[in-house]
Order: sequence, then C-alpha cells, then structure tokens
Amino acid sequence: MALTLKTVIEGIEPVSQEWRLKVRDYLNNLAIPQGSLGELLTLAEQLAAIKRTLKPSVKRKIVVTMAGDHGVVEEGVSAFPREVTSQMVANFASGGAAINVLSEAAGARVIVVDMGVAADLNEMVSNGKVLSYKVDYGTRNMTEGPAMSREQARKALEAGIDIAGKLVQEGADLLATGDMGIGNTTSSSAILAALSGRPVGEVTGRGTGISNEALENKIRVIQKALDVNRPDASDPVDVLAKVGGFEIGGIAGLILGAAYHQVPVMVDGFISSAGALLAKHLAPDSVQYMIAAHRSQEYGHGFMLEKLGLKPLLNLNLCLGEGTGAALAINVVEAAAQVIGKMLTFEDAGVSRNL
Repeated sequence: MALTLKTVIEGIEPVSQEWRLKVRDYLNNLAIPQGSLGELLTLAEQLAAIKRTLKPSVKRKIVVTMAGDHGVVEEGVSAFPREVTSQMVANFASGGAAINVLSEAAGARVIVVDMGVAADLNEMVSNGKVLSYKVDYGTRNMTEGPAMSREQARKALEAGIDIAGKLVQEGADLLATGDMGIGNTTSSSAILAALSGRPVGEVTGRGTGISNEALENKIRVIQKALDVNRPDASDPVDVLAKVGGFEIGGIAGLILGAAYHQVPVMVDGFISSAGALLAKHLAPDSVQYMIAAHRSQEYGHGFMLEKLGLKPLLNLNLCLGEGTGAALAINVVEAAAQVIGKMLTFEDAGVSRNL
C-alpha cells in the first residue's frame, strides 16, 4: 500500500543524537590530526549517524531526474521553448545528456521520471527508459491562477515518496535529485519568494541565460503570480499548488521519502533546493538527511541554502540542473564513507598521539 503524505511527514524521525556522538568520538580517534579532513569528517558523521553504523555504504547510488512543463512559459520567461523539455527527456533516455555522462563517472544509475511533461512519452515509458508518474500535461499559467490543484500538488509529492520507497526497497544507499523543465527557475524563484518573504527581484536569476529585458519581465511575471495567487507561506502544499511545478513536487516528495526511510539524499541545485525547501517546511527533520551537492550560479540559490541551513560540497559555477551537481559531488560523499569505514584509529594503527 502506497504511503500517504501525512504518514510520511509524521514518520520522519530526527537523526539519532546518540549515534552522532558515538560517530564523532570515533572520528576524533582516527590516525590524523583532529579535524584535519574538515567538512569531509562532518559529512562522514552525518552518513554514519543516518545509517547507524561506523561503516556506512553509499555504493548503490541513484540520481532521480524529475521532468515537467510549466504553463508560465507562455509569458516569455525562458530562452527556450516548452518543447525542449520532452526533447531533453529523450536525450536522457538515450544516455546522451550531461547527467548520463557525469553519473556514469560517479558510478551512479540515472532514473528519469515524467512528472508532467506536456507531451506523450509512451514509447520511452514502455521500453523502460522513463518512469511515468505524470500528474498532467504541464502546469497551468500561474499568472492566471494556481499552477495546479491542491490534489495535484499532493499527488506530485506522493509520487516522489513512492519512488523513494521503491528505490530504497531495491537497495539504494544514496539518492540524488535532478530536474528538467523549461520555466522551472521561474517557479522555483516564486517558491523561494513565497516561503522566505524576500523581494522577487532579489531571488530571481537568468535561468537559461535570458537578457536583461527578459529578466525584468520574468520578475514582473513572478510578482504577478504571487499577487494573483497569494500562496500561504505556512502551508507548503498551498505554495506548491499556487506557484510550483510537478517535478518540484516530485523532488520534495523524493526527499521526504528518503528521510522517512532514513537514507541520505543529495540535493542538486536551484530547482532541487526549491523542492528541499518545501520538504523542510513540511517536515523540518527531513533536513538532517539532506546533503547540499553544490552552490549553483543561479542568483537565489544562496538564499535557499541559507534557509535550509546547508553547506554545499562544491562550487563550480554550475547552473544546468538535471542532477549534474549532485552527480559530481557523489564521489565526495563516497570518500567520506570510506574515511570512516576504512581508516584506522591511532590505536589500531599503532601510532602514538602523545608527545
């Protein structure tokens, strides 16, 4: 029986403080000057505490790239037409995209999910290249009313939860988020503005590389959507329904599902972090299972990371999405697991720690 959003929210537990202390003590006894591996040790502590073992495994890693279209594209907010979403999904399915290449380098599997692409992907679904959790053929234009119904928002969230549960059941040790959807930086900026209260102009970037004039239009469009819909910041499902996207809801659900099943989840860039913000507002303890993969070049991402209270592992001026930053950071997470799982303590190595 599929888990409901309510069940998952109520079932997410904080990471064991007892295990955090136990792991920290063990790391302090590794045969290195204390703290000399910096944030790698912080990451190792998080992994080991989540998994409740001094030998955490992250060998079975999966990048889940969620795809969906956005009705707000009608307002000229992107440098690319809506059709690019389905074309890029086909590229993912054939293995020719950046996410495929970088995931292969990291030893990770890629799963592509149709959450709401505005095209029929029947052939890719039937041959197993794409999972279908399609809520609808793209969201509605959020400048004219809600992007989706509340029921559709819940359905998107529960789709992500279901995917996470199935992947964990299959043995996934580490999940990572990714996205594809022309217009989704517009929705992500709207979500950030709604949840943070920051001015739209302060949280909106160029997305696919739009001009100054197009950026000004994008800001106006987002402000209009917020004025028309008045999303309730105290109700994350309402925010998702009013100004979100199906793939963003799927990402939020995947994060919640990972936290519920006590599996670490890597959050990619700007779009994924919008999903992470929704997850945090739905279940604050879910943040303890999140790993921020990188700092995106997209303007508002720093505010998202600040609101999440997460430090990114990488800063490579990326702004592609797809899960590419998460794929690149997977090897750092793998290294952290190896540090605690394989390094010897002073005692085991026969190394003196006294002068």
